[in-house]
Amino acid sequence: MTHTTSNPRIHEGRNLKRFREMLGIKQEFLAFELGEDWNQQKVSLLEQKEKIESGILEQVAAILKIPAEAIRNFDEQQAVNIISNTFDKVENSFNFGTFNLHPLEKIIQLHEEKIALYERMLKEKDEMMGRLERLIKP
Repeated sequence: MTHTTSNPRIHEGRNLKRFREMLGIKQEFLAFELGEDWNQQKVSLLEQKEKIESGILEQVAAILKIPAEAIRNFDEQQAVNIISNTFDKVENSFNFGTFNLHPLEKIIQLHEEKIALYERMLKEKDEMMGRLERLIKP
């Protein structure tokens, strides 16, 4: 019997798509960040690949600001098992204020922090525009 370290249930392209969608990132943005050789269709094809070339996977992970290992090793069934097995612990952690974030929850928290940052930046931009408008009005 041959032992292999790769999990046949893991589909890196599908995992990439899941993380990209969870983070609210469009294929077009990912293509733009990957460089001029990339477009939306090429990203779509990448997300259909069971195995993604290591260098590309590292680039994509850096753009998404997640560990490449998350894409390489994310197994949906395993994640469901982990979530269901830790649900009670998470619920209890909330009660005592000692909540330790699960990796997926960390990603969601980072996304929420990004949204808050964008909202702050937009507010600052609006305030600056208001000041500029007052300066140029006679």
